[in-house]
Amino acid sequence: MHSKLAGQDCTDELAMDTGKQLEGRRLQLVTFLVTGSMFMEVLDGNIIATALPEMSRSFGVDALQLNIAISAYLLALGVFIPVSGWIADRFGPRRVFTSAIACFTLTSVACGLVDHLPLFLVLRILQGASGALMVPVGRLLVLRYTPQSRRMAAMSNLVWPALTAPVIAPPLGGFIVKHASWHWIFFLNLPLGLIAFVLALRLIPALEPAPRRRFDWLGFALFGLGIFALLSSLEGLVANANLANLALLGGGITLLAGAVVHFQRSASPMLTLTPLRIPTFRAAMVGGSIMRMAIGSLPFLLPLMFQIGFGFNAFHSGLLLLVVFAGNLSMKAVTTPILRRFGYRPVMLWNGLLAAACLGLCALIGPTMPMGVLMPILFFCGMTRSMQFTCLGTIAFADVPDRQMADANGLFNVISQVGMAAGITLGAMAVRLGGALSEGFHFTAPAIQFRMAFLLISVIALAGLLDTLRLPKGAGDHFVART
Repeated sequence: MHSKLAGQDCTDELAMDTGKQLEGRRLQLVTFLVTGSMFMEVLDGNIIATALPEMSRSFGVDALQLNIAISAYLLALGVFIPVSGWIADRFGPRRVFTSAIACFTLTSVACGLVDHLPLFLVLRILQGASGALMVPVGRLLVLRYTPQSRRMAAMSNLVWPALTAPVIAPPLGGFIVKHASWHWIFFLNLPLGLIAFVLALRLIPALEPAPRRRFDWLGFALFGLGIFALLSSLEGLVANANLANLALLGGGITLLAGAVVHFQRSASPMLTLTPLRIPTFRAAMVGGSIMRMAIGSLPFLLPLMFQIGFGFNAFHSGLLLLVVFAGNLSMKAVTTPILRRFGYRPVMLWNGLLAAACLGLCALIGPTMPMGVLMPILFFCGMTRSMQFTCLGTIAFADVPDRQMADANGLFNVISQVGMAAGITLGAMAVRLGGALSEGFHFTAPAIQFRMAFLLISVIALAGLLDTLRLPKGAGDHFVART
């Protein structure tokens, strides 16, 4: 049947065939598997946050500089996610999904076995590339074949890993570091990967690959090199604001601008930018990415402030992050009712202001702050963070027609992952800048560079609300009202 079709016709029929095989209980199980895989992928991007001081001693580098181990992983995700759709079409979603899980698991184990930093970074990049193929394929299956009446709930579930894993990761990583060693952080993925591999073989339909379509080598080169240059230059600027890093930054921006022009003109681009014409999707991707970068830096900055600034051990600092998770969890139950009552635009604006204020309050945290004050600050950080992440992750698809869902999903994944990588780098840059400002103004206080960083991040979070202000009244409300 597929050999008689070409191009989009084949894709459409393949989608219909998949839809018949992904419904009812099986679709629920695939959704659970994809959510679990996303959780494992996001967890691995953040679990080493509390282990950075311990890992820095093993590798002989500064803990703040070792944020490259997180950024390299997230960078690989951002670079390789755009090609996941083409690879899935070429080899079939089942084969790609299971192979990606296997590669992700093996590279994770290898990360725990090496003690050479350059080799460790190479393995982290390979692990990120595997994650880039593992998650979007499953995510697209869930999005495309979930009925409209249940799509808001499905989207909310798919947001959950990105929201909770970065907060659960620090205490889990701290526990492992305290009672074993940082190497076991990566060995943890072995049983999880084996379970996911077996479930994927049983649940993902063995569909025929789609007919070959031309791979956009120019678009991949421009985008991949641009993202690499941009984030690498930002990593370099964290340590040294020299001419070489500034030139690399300019080169990255130029390459990305060239990629955008190419995507707009190419007949078969690697990334289709058409969904950005939809106001709700554009707001979630542009201003929403700035907000995600700001609030996404919280699980990176807090453990470092607690350990490097206040002298807490890894497990203690990780446990404090559980209070943020409690805030996430408590808000989750009331997110949909609040959105139904007030609508997306008011909730995103007011909650965004509260999220920025909570980041600013983190600047007041000190080593002797009473738990009765510290815990409410962390709890409300979790609540506002949860609401904003869910709003941005769901309103993005509120007005996307089914025929553009694949393009929107690919673009959403790319921008989100690049934003997460940039958020870690942004946090590290804010610490460096905060340290310079505190020295310039002769501020003296424990962990002053981290506390200044939180003030800077809170201002950036406010800038992320500008696109939300431009949304028309009632934007996206139909999406949540019908579920």
